[in-house]
Amino acid sequence: MSTSVSPSPMRQAILSFLKDHSNESFHDHEIAQALDLDDNQRFLQFGRTLERLVEAELLERDGNKFTHKSIERGTLGVLSVHPRGFGFVRDTSSDEEYFIREPHMGTALHGDLVRVAVGAQKSPDKKRECEVLDVEERRRTRVVGTFRPQGSHAIVQPDDNRILQDVIVAKDAYNGAKNGNKVVVSIDQFTDRRASPEGRILQVLGDADDPNVQVLSLAMSMDVRTDFPEPVQREADAIRTSIPQSEIDRRHDLRDAFIFTIDPDDAKDFDDALHIRKTGNGTWEVGVHIADVSHYVEPDTALDDEALERATSVYLVDRTVPMLPEKLSNQVCSLRPNEDTLAFSCIMELDKQGTLVDYTFEETVIHSKRRLTYDEAQAFINGEDPDDEAALPVKRAHSISNLLTNNRMEGGGIDFGTDEVKVVLDDKGHPTDVVVKERLPANRLVEEFMLLANRTAARHVADTDNPKPFIYRIHDTPDAERIQKLSNYVEIFGHTLPLTDGNATPSDLGALIDAIKDQPEEVVITRAALRAMSKAVYSTKNIGHYGLNFPYYTHFTSPIRRYPDLIVHRLLKRYLSGGDAADPERLEERCEYCSEKERDAESAERESVKLKQVEYAQAHIGDTFEGVVSGVTKFGVFVEMNDLLVEGLAHVRDMDDDYYVYDEETYTMRGKNKGTTYRPGDTVNVRIVSANTDKREIDLWLLNDN
Repeated sequence: MSTSVSPSPMRQAILSFLKDHSNESFHDHEIAQALDLDDNQRFLQFGRTLERLVEAELLERDGNKFTHKSIERGTLGVLSVHPRGFGFVRDTSSDEEYFIREPHMGTALHGDLVRVAVGAQKSPDKKRECEVLDVEERRRTRVVGTFRPQGSHAIVQPDDNRILQDVIVAKDAYNGAKNGNKVVVSIDQFTDRRASPEGRILQVLGDADDPNVQVLSLAMSMDVRTDFPEPVQREADAIRTSIPQSEIDRRHDLRDAFIFTIDPDDAKDFDDALHIRKTGNGTWEVGVHIADVSHYVEPDTALDDEALERATSVYLVDRTVPMLPEKLSNQVCSLRPNEDTLAFSCIMELDKQGTLVDYTFEETVIHSKRRLTYDEAQAFINGEDPDDEAALPVKRAHSISNLLTNNRMEGGGIDFGTDEVKVVLDDKGHPTDVVVKERLPANRLVEEFMLLANRTAARHVADTDNPKPFIYRIHDTPDAERIQKLSNYVEIFGHTLPLTDGNATPSDLGALIDAIKDQPEEVVITRAALRAMSKAVYSTKNIGHYGLNFPYYTHFTSPIRRYPDLIVHRLLKRYLSGGDAADPERLEERCEYCSEKERDAESAERESVKLKQVEYAQAHIGDTFEGVVSGVTKFGVFVEMNDLLVEGLAHVRDMDDDYYVYDEETYTMRGKNKGTTYRPGDTVNVRIVSANTDKREIDLWLLNDN
């Protein structure tokens, strides 16, 4: 950049003053007087800052009168801060990402919308650097952290380690907080990067040592909304639980069909149900019935505004934070057994090869006959209780889902097959075990029918001569550079990832994932492949779904817990009834927002699980575990412990049996004298030496030579 504008308090003060008086011009001494600059040294600094702002075209000068320039300069982006101090700004218009150093962040905080000056690219393999000119929108207005009194004031140490500054609280703003409490603190003032933000205690959550408070504070620190405002709760409470006969009369009545749900044993909301039956012409009728949330949650209501604000339910390690109040999510909209409920159904006809030959979308009223858990459904698939009335429909559904899976895999879909980790908690919220949730064929059964309904909904709108604006779930082709690195990486293990025009096809990537099944390196290669992938997002621009290898895909099946699905239902109903096209710009704004909230929710879910895994590791300090090397860097060796299913770091500084050197080309840590090596996929033994729940980090010692 030609002119470096320091993000100093002086500069911020000048710009703020002139912005507040945007239609006026002021002499330099008038501005100085307004800013209370009365000593010579500061006045000289003020003069230099004025000159630099003029050079940067942020101020206009007429003689020695200055006006804030009306045309905005610089690039608009969202700041993401790394806990180690640096960060990135993602350009809102081009999606390009710029690197930013901590001193150049000005008074911006993680998540803020900022205007930055961007420098020239120094080398092809490095991101362009930037510095903050202005905080356009302070998106971080409150912080969750630990309250610590310090004499005449207190500080709040943020739980979110992407907030690099403590928040100062004056004594008259403690609001009953005590030392060690987890609190919510406002950010009322932040004018100098070299100082701390100032705020007030808004809410005391409880003692920092309480395991339930720890999860709650972590979630709230990541902008998870936990309580529903009064107007929202009032609207939910006013909803009728009974269905008027007039509503039943206008819908397709499917209450006689054998409809069933399959969900985890601890599920409380049932948003999808199935029915399977033969038709008279040798095909199968498959009904995917989805809770009709759009019937109850209407646009421009407090309920809808709050659902959009949340955008998704959040599944923390010890609780669910729903998108909708319990009256809706667990009662009125839940497809509970032995109750009449309203649904929006995709009823499809499949031939004997599992090919879709016809479909309809219909507003229905259903009556679920059975609520099955995955284990119960799996028992029927295994041939148990064949005389049970649910056994035959489940076995039929399983048979058809196998056809769908085979067709999808033959079409080039990728099955990463990742297992979910479940932390078992006692009544007080302390972890007692860490287990892998087994992915049963019954799980896949449900997944395949949901995939089919999602594809059908997207194709219904997109596969026309003049498609109307719609929400798609898209997954872009991976970044070619990342795929090239992945290809180089898997060669170390003796595998091949062929590239076509510098990138991998879904079929070739799927073949690699199949080739590493049950191999020692399966975990590390699968994770590397997932990191190489683009992130699936919502968009009005349909580019297909790379990972699933679908040309058309959306999210139709979970409006109880995902706001985009609710919009999809509304749009389908609107277009089926001949309604006008939706506003594409407004729709795209909501796509971007919901994608961002989804990422936040996933982070909160992942970190809440890791919190309990680290707490579990604390109880095993000094114990020895077998693990697999999951990553190697110049500062140490990452190991995933098999029994705890969590990753820790053996620091190179503690590997004192040799002098170790990191080989970047082979991802190998090698001892210079003894030749001991550590590389991803190696089996090793480790001892836990420390575990920090605040940082969610585990330190290890490597015990074995290999």
